[in-house]
Amino acid sequence: MELIDLELVTAVAETGSITHGAARARLSLPAASGRIRALERALGVTLFDRGRRGVTVTPAGQLLLRHARAVGRSVDRLRVELGEYTQGHGATVRVQANTAATASVVPAVAVSFLTAHPAARIDLEERPSHRIVAAVAEHRADLGIVADSVDLGQLHTRVLRPDPLVVVTVPDDPLTRNPTVAFADVVGRAFVGLNRSDPLQEHVESHARPLGTRPTYRVRLPGIDIACRAVAAGIGIAVLPRHSIQSWLAAGTLAAVPLTDPWADRRLVVCYTDDRDLSETARALRDHLSR
Repeated sequence: MELIDLELVTAVAETGSITHGAARARLSLPAASGRIRALERALGVTLFDRGRRGVTVTPAGQLLLRHARAVGRSVDRLRVELGEYTQGHGATVRVQANTAATASVVPAVAVSFLTAHPAARIDLEERPSHRIVAAVAEHRADLGIVADSVDLGQLHTRVLRPDPLVVVTVPDDPLTRNPTVAFADVVGRAFVGLNRSDPLQEHVESHARPLGTRPTYRVRLPGIDIACRAVAAGIGIAVLPRHSIQSWLAAGTLAAVPLTDPWADRRLVVCYTDDRDLSETARALRDHLSR
């Protein structure tokens, strides 16, 4: 099986025609037809059902198509990274991180790593933890930084630090007299929330649904720091990662009450598929994160 075979299968499937697929793959029609027949004989399956109006992909063809597209993405990325090397930029590491990580861990680590590796680049996106796991498993991201409360499947992980969620409020709130609190006991309070599309907000709200209710938000804000300002002004309480609000707690401006709910007791981990799937730069960043 050659790379051109996989490119041809993808082209035929996407155009619904061997003729058009051959043209996209820059092959003659006889050459394309011969390659497909040879591939089907070698694999012992039928990849396409031929009809008068074109071809349709069989279940076996769908399986091959999925892998062919993955190989195609890898080849495209290889070309990009090799181009970056020739231009003196080094390798790009694709990282997806959840809200807590992008608000606390990633900025400082990214700066120190890029300072130590002048030719490296980091392509960072913020996503919910469950979506990050899917992206890493499907090789759309090299490294993911997620809460370990999510199902990590077969991914490898390294622990970065504890990352519990806490109820954040003003220091004189009677709630602070309790050593811990259940989310069900505070869900009726007025809340300061993050934007609807924020990954952390999605996580918190998903655990409110089984309670048959949802938090009432006085305001939704675009970041953890500005949410803390609103809580300090007495607008409402919030559920936030303790590590991300440490400076507010140290200054005595805010107080935090740990949640007893299992979903709030979590750790930040860096996840990846396998050492063999990581570039040298990606492995270096993973090790830098988990120091």
